[in-house]
Amino acid sequence: MDYTKKIVYQSNYWYNDGLRKARIRDMSGAIASLRRSLQFNRENIAARNLLGLVYYGIGEVPEALVEWIISKNLRPRDNIADYYIKNVQSSAKELETINLAIRKFNQCLAYCRQNGEDLAVIQLKQVISAHPDFLKAYQLLALVYLHTEQYSHARQILRTARKLDTTNETTLHYIHELMQHRGRGRRRSEKKKEDAVEYNLGNETIIQPKHSRLKEMSSHLAVANIFIGAAIGAALIWFLVAPAVNQARSNQMNDQMREYSDKITSLEAQVSAQTRTLDNYRATGESVEADAQAAQTTRDSYEALMAVSDQYDSGEYSDATMADTLLNVSRDALGESAQALYDQISAEIYPNACDSNFETGTEALALQDYQTAIDAFYKVVRMNEGYNSGQAVYNLAQAYQGNGDNENAAVYYQKILDSYGGSDYAADAQSALDAIGQSAGGDDTSGSAE
Repeated sequence: MDYTKKIVYQSNYWYNDGLRKARIRDMSGAIASLRRSLQFNRENIAARNLLGLVYYGIGEVPEALVEWIISKNLRPRDNIADYYIKNVQSSAKELETINLAIRKFNQCLAYCRQNGEDLAVIQLKQVISAHPDFLKAYQLLALVYLHTEQYSHARQILRTARKLDTTNETTLHYIHELMQHRGRGRRRSEKKKEDAVEYNLGNETIIQPKHSRLKEMSSHLAVANIFIGAAIGAALIWFLVAPAVNQARSNQMNDQMREYSDKITSLEAQVSAQTRTLDNYRATGESVEADAQAAQTTRDSYEALMAVSDQYDSGEYSDATMADTLLNVSRDALGESAQALYDQISAEIYPNACDSNFETGTEALALQDYQTAIDAFYKVVRMNEGYNSGQAVYNLAQAYQGNGDNENAAVYYQKILDSYGGSDYAADAQSALDAIGQSAGGDDTSGSAE
């Protein structure tokens, strides 16, 4: 129940964050927060319905319908998504207008790929007029204006697009490009002024370029003008004849493009719905797996605690054996009453178990049985890290070092310096740590001497 509450809490947190961003028209941020809310709890109906409203607010009606349909399937009754769907479907004329606007937008994409910017501008204006909240249409129109160097028109369109979504990355990128073009235009204007010479002749002011090469190039321009004239004549003939020849072919191609665009729009909506459903199932599966692992840990901890409690109540027990079982208990996974029982039993059996394991570890260390010493001192450190003012930690570091595990030895020597710097073992720990460091440096430069 604790993990379930945490998941629900996280989902509600991101829902509230998405709601706050949606109120200030930060639609991109709201979409990101609401999607994260649904990752924690795919059945958060309020978050899913709000995500549909955000999509609807930027003109993404198919995406909005997908979210509302999923919401309705999750909760068939008492769901405001049913009202949203009926409200959209009730006005057949408005729905047809939105559908036609999406088709025209897809056609404009084809025009832009075929360098038909003029046709794209005309049709995008119709799309915006019919569907004023269609953010992608504003962005495409601004991009066409930027491409054709109509910067004043692009600035007006980008202002409207930013009102629809204040933090959309595409819109902000286009605004950045527009500012760069303005900066380059100013620099060119200043350069032209610098390249001119101004002087007075009588009452008249004459502006003349500093280095005019017109006279030097006059002979070359005369020849070039002949070729340019011939090219212009050929271009005029081509543009007068070609439209009549290619008109039928263009009409046929446009019909095919409209048909393909309709199919693509339908398939994109289906794929988007299926993708989101799959993502939700995956997120739910990962959450369930984490919950199952946490539940297993909790169950094992309770079983171990109950086993120790039964032995403790019976009076027939060994402190060392019970301590080994109690070390497998994760105290954080227990409830308050179980934690109190754990603290009571550990306070009774850990001191004797620490003495027994410390004695075993000391004997094994003296006999250079380092693995047995490591096992014994490690238990002492887990039960009481400050045993004998850090002596257990120091002996564990020595056992690791004797066993050739300098990495773990360095960890526990450093723990002596950090936690027991005033103990009798601090100086020896520092010396051992320095020796390990020198040994590691020698291995890096000359290889292992051993």
